[in-house]
Amino acid sequence: MTATTPAPDQPLTHRQIVTILVGLMSGMFLAALDQTIVATSIRTIADDLKGLEHQAWATTAYLITATIVTPLYGKLSDIYGRKKFFVTAISIFIAGSILCTFSTSMLELAAFRAIQGLGAGGLFSLALAIVGDIVPPRERAKYQGYFLAVFGTSSVLGPVVGGFLAGTDSILGITGWRWVFLVNVPIGIAALVLVSKTLHLRHTRLNHRIDWTGAALLSVSLIPLLLVAEQGRDWGWSSGNAITCYAVGVLAAAAFFWQEARMGEEAILPLAMFRNRTVGVASAASVLIGIAMFGGLASLPLYLQIVKGASPTEAGLLLLPMTLGIMSGSIVSGQIISRTGRYRIFPVIGVALLMVSLFVFHFIHFDTPLWQTMIVMVFFGLGLGFNFQPLTLAVQNAVPPQQIGVATSTATFTRQIGGTIGTAVFLSILFSLVPDKIAGAMKAVVPTPEFQQALRDPANAAFAKQLAESQAGGSAAASSGVLQDSSFLTNLDERLAKPFLMGFSEAMDHVFLVGAAVMVLGFIVMWFLPEVELRKGSAYQERNDDADAAAANAATP
Repeated sequence: MTATTPAPDQPLTHRQIVTILVGLMSGMFLAALDQTIVATSIRTIADDLKGLEHQAWATTAYLITATIVTPLYGKLSDIYGRKKFFVTAISIFIAGSILCTFSTSMLELAAFRAIQGLGAGGLFSLALAIVGDIVPPRERAKYQGYFLAVFGTSSVLGPVVGGFLAGTDSILGITGWRWVFLVNVPIGIAALVLVSKTLHLRHTRLNHRIDWTGAALLSVSLIPLLLVAEQGRDWGWSSGNAITCYAVGVLAAAAFFWQEARMGEEAILPLAMFRNRTVGVASAASVLIGIAMFGGLASLPLYLQIVKGASPTEAGLLLLPMTLGIMSGSIVSGQIISRTGRYRIFPVIGVALLMVSLFVFHFIHFDTPLWQTMIVMVFFGLGLGFNFQPLTLAVQNAVPPQQIGVATSTATFTRQIGGTIGTAVFLSILFSLVPDKIAGAMKAVVPTPEFQQALRDPANAAFAKQLAESQAGGSAAASSGVLQDSSFLTNLDERLAKPFLMGFSEAMDHVFLVGAAVMVLGFIVMWFLPEVELRKGSAYQERNDDADAAAANAATP
């Protein structure tokens, strides 16, 4: 499919918009599919690399780099145009995916996932920015189905493909889970071809400086704080290492805000934009939503796989009710917003649903029927669906057309900040609590007749010996091995596995309760989101009209 550059003095036709969307969707499909494939296979990967407790590294490293570069993509694309940076983002993502296939440890995988994140930071934000450019806010629901098709397809294919690859010993002589990353290569190449053929937009270069100092300070402020969030349970939250990270992070954050104030409109994140009430409230709410969202998304697959014994494929498919909720929420909110032009009610209801859902997840135990958990997943997904498009739409609508890229990257950036914090902190809480919770469950379950009968079974002799040795040590050593490799639970007698499952479930209860508390604050913040009338024209057309007017004035003697 090819497309000519749209005439600058005419609005884009439906055919031109759909042609451009094909290229955008190919890039978004690459990122969306990777998220679902990795999410459902990360436990298998971590077990194979003997580092389940380091799982957060592989996720947070990806999110850290994606978060840091997101505002850079937005600023640079506002100045130089979207296409070249969208192509660059896809290329970097492909390179990072290739490197991930060679990982030999969880820390090495985290380093390569960080490279992937450098590309991922531009995939969603630039695609959403281009949509914000070419489609008027009131008409965006007409085209929402295309993007929902991308996310829906990736949500169904990802768990199936990820589970198949993670559950296969080897394919063409390469370990099965390594194909989880290698599969991105042909998809990425196809995306590059489609983007090159379809994405043709007129761009008028803006003369701005790049705030490289701000980008560097942002990196220095985020990395130490996220490092201590991940390592705090090992270092000690008040240890010298932790205090050093706090100090470096806070000082760098202060320097970052000083730099952004000094740079004014040239800043990577212009602070004046946050004085706009819509942008300020939406950004604060997005951070809190990101914390709860990614915390929940990181915990639910672990619950399904470790506690419920689901395979990666099964776990991914069991998450489909949440996907159904997300798509339903997005469709309903998009259609009503398109007809009424009013969007505020959806984020408010969405945050309330997230708050209640996370609180209900707190009551789900190791023996809770799956159908009950899946009902809660639907409402959790609805809450996310009611927030995704309306908040991005509100931010894009609140800024001048020339700042669509920065505004969209800001909306993505704040959600990713929350997601990075949520993943690091929530998984840190989870793995900090697991040993003690399993030890407590052991004290309650080991004396029971069922457990003792299972220990006397000759088929369980090896486990009985390991348990006796750990108990002789007078510690919770019986639970330590599960943090490196939880795969032994799959074949363990269910009577003997019970305390491990109880321990994991009880630890996850605390994670969900913390998430619910975060969303209480999110609900309060969201209540202050204003209702602003949606524009009826596209930012792309408005920018072109402004550029043509400026050229005409310059030509007038």
